[in-house]
Amino acid sequence: MTLNKLLSQFYKDNDLPDNGGDDQKTFKMKLIGLTFTFPNPKFRRDVIHVHDLQHILNNCDVSWKGEGYIAGWEIATGMWKHFPVGFFSIWAMGYSLFLYPKAVFKGFIKGINNVGIIDLNKSKDEFLKMEFDELLLLTSKENPKKIGFFQYLQFAFWGLICQLFVIFPLIILVCLFILL
Repeated sequence: MTLNKLLSQFYKDNDLPDNGGDDQKTFKMKLIGLTFTFPNPKFRRDVIHVHDLQHILNNCDVSWKGEGYIAGWEIATGMWKHFPVGFFSIWAMGYSLFLYPKAVFKGFIKGINNVGIIDLNKSKDEFLKMEFDELLLLTSKENPKKIGFFQYLQFAFWGLICQLFVIFPLIILVCLFILL
């Protein structure tokens, strides 16, 4: 099946806009039980289809458990290198580690042996014409690594970085509150 058809079904199944919201100026996110509206910058709108294809590739829903898995997968595949959209991955992994550490870990471990979709350097139109099996083949590394001590150490390193990324603004707020 083409990725275009799979994306359309993914958006329908998850009650998302037909194009994933790539034409909307804002997006909503549920955090700590509350729904927040955030600006939807151009750099995010330009790659939202990549993120959604990652959900399809990894068979994950859009719950925080699914987002945690995808965030771990993104960090392991190197999405953090793609500034500024990589910050979303770092933040999502940090936040998700509080909620679903096992899902984040599983996504990270799988991502070690995958190539990130964003690194395929294909246009949205090229992706939409592609068959799912082709995407699966393109994102699989030829020589998969055995998961060992170094990969666990990588996860611990990124887990710490992502946690600091989430916690740092809270530390600043607490310090300001104490000083006032």
